[in-house]
Amino acid sequence: MIRSAQNADYAAIERLLSSNDLPIDGVRDLLCGFLVATASGEVVGVVGLERCGDYALLRSMAVSSDWRSKGVGRRLVERIVAEAEVQGIKAMYLLTTTAERYFPSFGFSVTTRDAVPPEVQATSEFQGACPASATVMCLSV
Repeated sequence: MIRSAQNADYAAIERLLSSNDLPIDGVRDLLCGFLVATASGEVVGVVGLERCGDYALLRSMAVSSDWRSKGVGRRLVERIVAEAEVQGIKAMYLLTTTAERYFPSFGFSVTTRDAVPPEVQATSEFQGACPASATVMCLSV
């Protein structure tokens, strides 16, 4: 089941992100933009959307090791992209050090940091939570 994250999910989200070496900076403050996948009441996947004016940053997509390769990540990304469309987001951006080959299947393409709107560049992920060597990707919504 995929649903909006709730305050009670924060500890599980933090554990999942930390175990996948993903930044947790700002997650608590942005929890209303996060979705979780649950199984038997346990959080097994997470993805976040950080709105930046007309743009958004897709952040913190992770799936528990027991649930990988079962379509959980795909469903989470598809749902967050649909949420962005409903919200009228013009484009979504993401930073990754490990999933450059995964996100093109959703229509994301590699771009440069200079091509990213200033409001997205101002996020904590762009300001240092993710390494400067991370690949930047974009999806027009």
